[in-house]
Amino acid sequence: MDKVELKELTLLAAKIRKDVLELLKHRGYGHLGGSMSIVELMAVLYGKQLRVDPANPQWEDRDMVVLSKGHSGPAWYSALAEKGFFPKEKLMTLNDGGTMLPSHPDRTKTPGVDMTTGSLGQGTSAAAGIAYGQKLKGQDRYTYLIVGDGELNEGQCWEAFMLIAARKLNNCIVIIDDNKRQLDGYTKDVLNPFSFEEKMKAFGFDLVQVVKGNDIEAISNAIDKAKAHKDGANCIILDGIKGSGVKYFEELKSNHSVKFNNDEINKAADDAIAALGEFIEKEEA
Repeated sequence: MDKVELKELTLLAAKIRKDVLELLKHRGYGHLGGSMSIVELMAVLYGKQLRVDPANPQWEDRDMVVLSKGHSGPAWYSALAEKGFFPKEKLMTLNDGGTMLPSHPDRTKTPGVDMTTGSLGQGTSAAAGIAYGQKLKGQDRYTYLIVGDGELNEGQCWEAFMLIAARKLNNCIVIIDDNKRQLDGYTKDVLNPFSFEEKMKAFGFDLVQVVKGNDIEAISNAIDKAKAHKDGANCIILDGIKGSGVKYFEELKSNHSVKFNNDEINKAADDAIAALGEFIEKEEA
């Protein structure tokens, strides 16, 4: 990746992170932690890797995204808005009555959303089915499955992984957001997942890569490597931090869903928004 492309993707990530903070603060609450931990992934997908057309969201040859951890919808919506699937001002309608941006993604409401998700675990099965169908039709398309570490408490995920591996669905790139925390606390304390890398290999995945969740270049390189690996299942594990990108929210104990209901939280958000705004203005100058 050259310096120009890295700069463009870093700028896109900053815009997505700023959008997430602004729309959640405007709403007064929302799933901040898991949205922030996939910001760089979304920047890489929508800034470089995905074959999509914002003017034609239902393009038959498009790549598809299944955000199985649907509570992180704000990050997805922000990426879609930055890409031009819908006007950015729509972001502020999150969770409003009749909005096109519900709390969890709905493919019937939001341009660019390929699969309705939110009931944890089910997105894994949907992605496996989508990718299997593409493979049977001989289509040259990719399905990106983004699944949470806490979500992997669900047995349904592992059934889907077995299918992906057994059918060698190299066109389904599984991406695990290993941000170490879930709704009720740290994953190691709620239900210790042990090593996702060893588990995915044991479930038949031929290529399992572990990269830093906020490393744009490493994420993009891992996707390139997965695309080049044609004979077997591929998995990328994002070794990340919940609330990534803003120290206050990284360290906030309950950062799964944040309520902007006190001066300290609001100041942290405002300071981060201002800093990101300055960075964006400088980079665009």
